[in-house]
Amino acid sequence: MHITRGFTGRPRVDDPGLPPGQYDAGDDWPVLSAEVTPDLAPADWTFRVDGLVDAPRTWDWEEAHRLPPSAYEGAVHCVTSWSKFGVRFSGVSLDAFLDVVRPHGSATHAVAYSHTGYTTNLPLADLTGGRAWIAWEYDGRPLAPEHGGPARLLVPHLYFWKSAKWIAGLRLLDHEEPGFWEQNGYHGRGNPWEEQRYSGD
Repeated sequence: MHITRGFTGRPRVDDPGLPPGQYDAGDDWPVLSAEVTPDLAPADWTFRVDGLVDAPRTWDWEEAHRLPPSAYEGAVHCVTSWSKFGVRFSGVSLDAFLDVVRPHGSATHAVAYSHTGYTTNLPLADLTGGRAWIAWEYDGRPLAPEHGGPARLLVPHLYFWKSAKWIAGLRLLDHEEPGFWEQNGYHGRGNPWEEQRYSGD
């Protein structure tokens, strides 16, 4: 299994400190959701990548688990000011899914959407190069529903609202298309080290 510590391709020490305006949540993991937690069994979960790709594809639970396993160890940062260090998520690198569908050269952004209908937008560059995962385990156990299980998007170098819970798919685009929180005043990218919390930051 491939384990990424911190942020792949960028030389930095593990858990280099708190981004500005953040506090260390310690052992706590606050539960914050825009929607009611769904009753979604692994057998009913699917993940699709489409839009500007050569070969749109949908994976079910078993098919996704056949892809090469990967893990992330490091920190996550929530826009509501908490940070959690020493987290360990396991799943599959998003690169493995994108290698199958082959994004077009014109694809620059993606909209991630959940089985609940939640959406968030991200630059495609933030989802590639070992920086994003589809995660279904936390600390060696199945990811709890309140934290996005059976599977969530994980983009740990951006604020955590970009790591959509109950992930259902990605649609690749040649432009930015604001998601739920972005339409309600949140930043288009959400870099915690630059305090990109709200539009205009």
